[in-house]
Amino acid sequence: MTDIEKMSAAARAAGRALALTDTKTKNDALLLMADRILKNKDRIKEANAKDMLFAREKGISGAMLKRLELTDGKMAQMAEGIRQIASLQDPVGEVIKGYKRPNGLEVRKIRVPLGVIGIVYESRPNVTADVAALCLKSGNACIMRGGSEAINSNLAIAEMIVSACREAGIPEGSVNIVRTTDRAAVLEILKQKQYIDCIIPRGGKGLIRFCIENSDVPVIEHGDGNCHTYVDRSADPARAEKLVFNAKVQNPSVCNATECLLVHKDIAPSFLPKTAGRLADAGVELRGCEKTVRLLPNIKKASPDDWATEYNDLILSVKIVEDLGEAVEHIGKYGSGHSESIIADSASAIAYFQSACDASAVFVNCSTRFNDGFELGMGAEMGISTQKLHARGPMGLSEMTTSKYIVTGNGQCRE
Repeated sequence: MTDIEKMSAAARAAGRALALTDTKTKNDALLLMADRILKNKDRIKEANAKDMLFAREKGISGAMLKRLELTDGKMAQMAEGIRQIASLQDPVGEVIKGYKRPNGLEVRKIRVPLGVIGIVYESRPNVTADVAALCLKSGNACIMRGGSEAINSNLAIAEMIVSACREAGIPEGSVNIVRTTDRAAVLEILKQKQYIDCIIPRGGKGLIRFCIENSDVPVIEHGDGNCHTYVDRSADPARAEKLVFNAKVQNPSVCNATECLLVHKDIAPSFLPKTAGRLADAGVELRGCEKTVRLLPNIKKASPDDWATEYNDLILSVKIVEDLGEAVEHIGKYGSGHSESIIADSASAIAYFQSACDASAVFVNCSTRFNDGFELGMGAEMGISTQKLHARGPMGLSEMTTSKYIVTGNGQCRE
């Protein structure tokens, strides 16, 4: 057996034991994890500094560097996310529904762990802690393979996590991290159908496409974040300006940042010049439709590709639309099903937008940046699923489980 096969087989055995581990033991491990990360933050930052140096030498973009860097604030949030997971109800064994048949059979549908989860991810080392914590609390063993650009950070965080699990009495082999940066290891993980129950890729289009096309294991897809904010003619201009700025500028490198601004034609002449000025002052490059360029002659004209692009950077495409219907049509054509937002005071416009937009999350008078497990009270998240089978939206604890039926009788036979 190869190292990956051995790790996968060990994870399968550990997963069976972890599924039976009591909630207190799991929570004790999680709290110990959070403490270890904070107490060893200087050591983790030293490892992260090596990754940052290597990334700068490779010429990685500023947006990607921001994802990679571990600050004191990020590590505090990492630890808080783990503690939130510890405070949440254990989903394992939860009764989804129960009923009694006319013949006396008692039927219960309960949540159970998926089993062994393989996670392939890029850039953000905080994913290592998020994944391990979510898998542990939901009773799943995990095999993590992070990107080469974050290898030192990932290994340092994983060391704290594994030691906390060992001390708390979590089955050995429940949390695993692949130590090689060889891409062949990813392909090998994708072939472990005998041991791994699902693959979750977190990263860019290339990584996700590679996993989907090469995996023998079912893949839970986390697609693009081509997110839109639509400013209706009924919107309060001051509120709209604040929300658009936050959705684009607060963290442009993440999947829930707004990439396209749609503005109703009636409000555009008064709203866009001031908002564009504020965005430009923050370093945002605007690319507009013909109507927008006529209104804002100093910006670039958007190309057809811009409407379908997830920039992950301080770039925003802008389109003036005739009405709400055109805004929804544009989102339907170019949106990735991730996050869509409407800023409006009109109840009818809001109701239509909520119903017509097909996305994992629709936001009303708030920023697309809230499509996040931590912000929605789920603790850390596995990612934002944009597919429709099994899980959609932030993947929290419940989404890390599947179900089984428990049928209890007293001697019934089928006639």
